Amino acid sequence: MSDPIDPLTQAKEWQDRGLKVALATVVETWGSSPRPAGSQLVVNEEAGFEGSVSGGCIEGAVVTEALDIMDSGVPKLMEFGVSDAMAWEVGLACGGTVRVFVEKLEA
Repeated sequence: MSDPIDPLTQAKEWQDRGLKVALATVVETWGSSPRPAGSQLVVNEEAGFEGSVSGGCIEGAVVTEALDIMDSGVPKLMEFGVSDAMAWEVGLACGGTVRVFVEKLEA
């Protein structure tokens, strides 16, 4: 198994290849969260991604939003929150809230 690639290193490699890139960063958490504040996920225009902001449905929603942000250039603060009863279905192990800031990276 290979070592994970640093998301920002991957972003630079994609930009060097001429791809659009967006960066998602966990900026705040409350309660349970699989990834701490500061965790990052980069997405390229081909829907390739590296890193993690949570897992589960949250990650899919962030990738989808990142694709839109690469085109619009307008950053967005996304918030995900669930009750303990719904937590496992969306990837928050014991409930909680996660805020993720998504922005287009300029070369």
